[in-house]
This record gives sequence, C-alpha cells and structure tokens, in this order.
Amino acid sequence: MDKILKIRPYARLITMLGDQLIKNERIALVELIKNAYDADAECVKVSFLNFNDDFTVNSDSKIVIEDDGNGMNEEIIEKHWLNPATPEKKKRKKLKETTDKGRILQGEKGIGRFAIFKLGKKIRIYTRRQVWDTDKKKFVEAGEDTENVIEYDFSAYDEDFLQKNGEETELYIDDLQVAFQQRNPQIIVEREVELGGIVRTRKPHGTIIEISNLKTNWTESRVNQIQKEIGKLQPIFSEELKNDFRVWIYKDSDIHRSNELYREKLINCLNNKAVFRITNGYYNEAEKSFTFKVNGIVNRLHFSDLCGIEVFRNYFKDVNYITECGDFEFQFYIFDFMAKDTRYILDDEEDRIVKEHRIYLYRDQVRVLPYGDPDDDWLKIDMMRGTKSAGMFLSNDQVVGCVDISQKNNPLLKDKTNREGLIDEGRALEDFINLLQLLLRYFRKILYVQYQIDKKKRADIINIKDGKPLDIIESVKKKAPQDENTQKLLASFEKSYKYEKEVYADRIRKTENLAAIGLSVETASHDVMIVLKKSLTQIHQIINDLQLDGEVDKKKLLEQMISLEGSMNLVNTQMKDIRLLFPSAKSRAKGISVLEVLEKVNRLYMRPFQQYGIEISQNVLSGDMIIKATEGIMPMPKEIFNSFDE
Repeated sequence: MDKILKIRPYARLITMLGDQLIKNERIALVELIKNAYDADAECVKVSFLNFNDDFTVNSDSKIVIEDDGNGMNEEIIEKHWLNPATPEKKKRKKLKETTDKGRILQGEKGIGRFAIFKLGKKIRIYTRRQVWDTDKKKFVEAGEDTENVIEYDFSAYDEDFLQKNGEETELYIDDLQVAFQQRNPQIIVEREVELGGIVRTRKPHGTIIEISNLKTNWTESRVNQIQKEIGKLQPIFSEELKNDFRVWIYKDSDIHRSNELYREKLINCLNNKAVFRITNGYYNEAEKSFTFKVNGIVNRLHFSDLCGIEVFRNYFKDVNYITECGDFEFQFYIFDFMAKDTRYILDDEEDRIVKEHRIYLYRDQVRVLPYGDPDDDWLKIDMMRGTKSAGMFLSNDQVVGCVDISQKNNPLLKDKTNREGLIDEGRALEDFINLLQLLLRYFRKILYVQYQIDKKKRADIINIKDGKPLDIIESVKKKAPQDENTQKLLASFEKSYKYEKEVYADRIRKTENLAAIGLSVETASHDVMIVLKKSLTQIHQIINDLQLDGEVDKKKLLEQMISLEGSMNLVNTQMKDIRLLFPSAKSRAKGISVLEVLEKVNRLYMRPFQQYGIEISQNVLSGDMIIKATEGIMPMPKEIFNSFDE
C-alpha cells in the first residue's frame, strides 16, 4: 500500500444536506423546532422580523427561532453542533431513553441542524447552557456564566459553493469558517417577556437562531400553513393539550393568529359529527390481533377474522404470517359527507376543516412528516381506489386519524434522513402499511356498508311514513287531463300503493319489534349461559365425587344438589320470560299487567343494570295499569311516552 487517502467532502455538501435534502421551508422550520423539543424547551418563539405587510422579503428581513431549552456550551458546539452526522443523540438514547421532562429524543442523525441553510445564508446563534447538577444527574433552573455566539456568513458564495464573490473556487467543507465568541450573558438572561399575550419570565438558558439573507420569498398563506403544521407537531386529537411545549409565531411584535378556534372546531367534528369513532386502537404483533372501540363498544379482531378480505389474501396470505413492524396504536374518525341524519351533517366550514386532515403518523408523540399532508398518499389509498375500485376503501379525506409508533416498539420503522417519512427497508414498513390498509378495508366493507344499508332503510321508512308518493300521486291527478281513463288509472295506482304501504309498514313494525326482542334475548341469554356453565361445573364435581372410592358425603351432596336446583329454577324462570317476548302469529290481544312486565324487564336486565350502576325505582300512583296488547309486544301509551319529554 503506497499511501492512505482521506475522504474530503466539497463545501457543496452543505447545500445537499440542507437545501436539497430537506424538501421545503416548512420541514426546515419544523426540524429546528424539533431540536428545541429535544432540548427540553417549554416555549418556542418563531419571529418574522422586518418583512413587508404581505410577508414578502426585503434586505432587512430575518427569521428568529428562540427557545428556553438546555442550550449549548463550547464543548457541545465544537464536538457536536459543527460536526455533521454526530452520534451524540444516538449515544444519549442508549444511556437514557428520555429527557428530564420525560420526552423521547427525536433526532439522532445529526443532520437536522442543516435546515438553517434551507432558509438563509447568514446565521447567528446565541446559546447559553443550562446548569447541570452532577450529583443529582439532572439540570437545575439556572444558566452557566457564559453566553456563546456562533456566526455563519456564506453570503459571498453561490448556491453550490463553487464560486466566491463571482469567481471560481475549489472549496472543501473544512475550508468553511465559523466565527465563535464567548462573553458574559447579554441576550439570554432572565427577564420579563410577552408570549401569547401573557407576560412570562424568560429563563436564563436556551438558544436563539437568527437567519438572514433569506432564500425564500414568503407569503401570509405560507406562514398560516406553517402555523397549522406547528399545531400538528404533537397529537391534535387529544382534548387535553400538553402544556409543557408551546410554539408561537410573531410578525415583528404582533402575534400571528390564523385561526384561534380551528382546533376546537376540529375536536367538535371528531366527537360529534363522525359516523364512526374508532378509538383506543392497538395492534398486538405477538397475538396478531387488533383491539379497538367503535363508538365506545370494544371490538377484537384476529388474523383469522380478517383472512377473507382481499388485502389479507393478497399480502399476508396465511394467518401464520409474522409481521416485523411491531405493536402500534391507532384511532380513526369516519365521516359521511352525504349524510341525511342531522347528527352527522357537516356545515361548509366543518366540511372544509375535516377535509384538511388525513391520517397522521406520530412517533413518541411527535409527528413524522409528511404523513397526513393532504397531498400525501402514504397508505396508497387513492392509488388503490384509482387502480382497483373506488369502493374498496373509504376516501382519504373521509377518514381523519392518527397512528402512534415508538422507538422502543418499532425499531425497524426508521425516519429517512431527509425527514420525509420512513425508510423502505426490509418488510417492516410494508407490513405496517398493509396492516393499516387491512383495517381500513375492514371498516369500509363491514362497518360502513352496514351503515349505508341502515341509512337507505331509514330513508325508505321516512318516505313511507311521510307518504311522499301519495303527495306525488295527488299532484299528478291535479295536473293530469280530466280524462276518465287517466283518472281511473291514477286511482288504481293510488289504491295499489296504499295497500303496499300498509304491508311494508307492517313489516317495519315487526322488524322493529324483533330488533328489540333480539336485544332482550341477547341480554338474558348471557345470564342463562353463565348459570348453565356454573351448573355443568357442579354436575362434573358431583360425578367425580361419586366415582371416588369410599362413602359418599350425603350432606355435601345434598348442598350441591340444592344449589343446582336453584340454578335450574333461575334458568327456567329466565327461559319463560324470554318465551313470552316472542309474539305468536295466532296470539290475540289481551289485558297485560304493566307491573308484571316491569318486573320481568328488571329480571332480564338485572346484570347490565348492576354493571352500569343503574337503579330502578317504581312509583305506583293509582294501582296497576292494564294494557290490551299481544303478549311480548307492549306498546307504550302516549301519556307515558310524552312524560319522557317533560
């Protein structure tokens, strides 16, 4: 070997790491805010200073990002901040998974700091380190005695660092000079500051980044978008916002507010206007199961329950398939933009708010960009709807939700260096996406289809009850020529429709009655099955005792038989009550005691009443009430029904 060669990158690597690798200014700003989050900052202030009224840039414009986090000392600046791809955060994660405030460190590649070069060519950083208590091994609320100032000035270079002041130059990354100064604290000191309309005490530690010689011409619309994106940095669907990390945007000395009630309106839509609210979702990789609540009711699905769905057949193929993505949590809210039920109808503003959101991905409570952007189809739903069938999946703008992963449970789901999604490596990401597609397909095929069927039935019932066809017939009769044959034809059609209406109305009544009966039977049969299971256990115990050698303990046997008799009497009573629920086609209306019916209802629903702490009280004002009806279906008198409204 003649000599050893060293890798020496050109200075244009700075452009690749910052300007080209990071997609846009929005992601660049979010990266700098994430750095503040990792530094345990509580407050971040993003200021657009000296911009024109419409946010266009002039020569004096600058963007300032200020936080009250841990800050940096000289050693951190020299050994970590100025070194690309520093492993410092990766090492910190191995030693301790969380920060002092319990946050999971987000960055680990050491590339996010180059986001500043996406925004401008001249950067000045003021930073003051928080005091570390070596005995307690944690930060204390004080700042070190020195304030550090770093300054980059790349104004003389072209975009690719190939020219300096217009002349060709061969510039390597280690030729770039960064000015560094230490001084007594002047800017990052304890003082009163106004943030979000409230006067607060600025902590004596943290970092301030000033970016000037800006590369981008900003607009108010773009700043509004930045504000919305910052609002989505942490999970937006939780009704209780965490107060340990807040970000404000200012234009000069005025706070920028694009929409104060935006989040409140979104939460209202999610909780009150969604047809299905799928919450508390969890995928258990070891069990290959999904658990979740649909409008408050717990559901559980295994691979064996989903193997008939085409997404499962095409990708997983077998219930023994082992996924590699790890456990994750989820919640989805499904809307119907063509809803007829007033509970689900969205007004124009609500419709716009819902359609601005998609399914977001969060890692350890911090958003993974760009998943959830309106133009990002990370779950390939639009692609599947376009190439296969639009009816296979709910549309992207119809479902709002979030999926939560973590570094601990999902080590194979890694962020890309350019902060645009996850690395497509191995099977982990593909498994993850197909699991979510499987869930969404299930919701569309099972839940939403049944909802559509029920919606059509309700519409048909309303039409029949309102007699709309009769109104149409009457209207045609008035407009039709006074021709005898035409009038006879319309009269015949009207008679036929009235007959069909009565038949259909009778079917509706029977269906509604059977639905109520089914609910009662389900409740009562659950209790019966519990008693029967207990009785079988007692019988097996008796048989085992009788098979043993030796004299039978008659006293013990008698106790067991008496207990068994009590169980059978309870089953007998319950089955009699259930039998009375079913109306016979031959049965005739007769006088039925309301008090007796109420006692039977109390027996049938005793378990759920106890489970939910429901207390039943009966006040008999003037003796029993007798209603003439078919046994099993007792109509509620109007005076009783009306009393509920009162």
